[in-house]
Amino acid sequence: MAYMEAHGVRRARPAELVPGTTSVITARMDYLAATPEGWQEIEFDRLKRPQEAVVSLYARGRDYHKVLRSRLQKLSERIAAAVGPFGHRVFTDSAPVLEVELAARSGQGWRGRHTLVLNREGGSMFFLGEIYVDLALPATEPTGDHCGTCHACLDVCPTGAIVAPYRLDARRCISYLTIEHAGSIPVELRPLMGNRIYGCDDCQLVCPWNKFAQAATLPDFAPRAALVDQSLVALFAWSEEEFLRNTEGSPIRRIGHERWLRNIAVALGNALRQQEDAGIRAALEARREHPSKVVREHVAWSLGLV
Repeated sequence: MAYMEAHGVRRARPAELVPGTTSVITARMDYLAATPEGWQEIEFDRLKRPQEAVVSLYARGRDYHKVLRSRLQKLSERIAAAVGPFGHRVFTDSAPVLEVELAARSGQGWRGRHTLVLNREGGSMFFLGEIYVDLALPATEPTGDHCGTCHACLDVCPTGAIVAPYRLDARRCISYLTIEHAGSIPVELRPLMGNRIYGCDDCQLVCPWNKFAQAATLPDFAPRAALVDQSLVALFAWSEEEFLRNTEGSPIRRIGHERWLRNIAVALGNALRQQEDAGIRAALEARREHPSKVVREHVAWSLGLV
């Protein structure tokens, strides 16, 4: 991603990103909502219902940036109350910080083959955050790799984005394509996206370590009714005002209405290719003359016009 490239080596050198930094405090926060046993199978089943919209688990509740940043700031204040004023800066996926590397080096877990941090007691269903401080703190020891010979995450990736163990080609990753990527989604990848309209959890759902995933302790990450068990047609009908209202305080809002419609258009096209449906075709036709060139392009693809 361009913003990461622009910051160059500062991503790997905390003292260059925040002058005076001597130590980094890392933290994790579980986000998995309380679900019945076998939650992975429940989520995989959603992918088998082509007309249902699937939003990544982490994005179904409140924006984690706000929640985790607030908690880390409170922790910083508690540290200051104990040791006196100190220089610090809080990060929650808000700057080009090598979060996974810092988490792994500080013992939060190890980098799994899917490139995410894995923890023996918590799987990978958690957010990461950091506090850069000018205090000389004792270092914690990293943990070893416990993936063994498992390569389930490589096998399950819908687009083959995990090109080798510990290597991810973001240009093929559905999470990148539906969230970070602006403009047209490569035509060859659209059929592989299925009904995933925001993010992708497949590599985490299949990971054996996530049988130890912990439920969130905060109500902030409880799923919003508007984002779960919803049809693609219903979400595609949202006006921009409805999109903004239903995603207020959600990480989804940052992609904007245009990308929202683009993503759903692709999913509708994939559903239509599986089975002809008058409701889906009518929904796409209703957006055929949308003001956005990007939306029009993906709608036309979904209707088989290009």
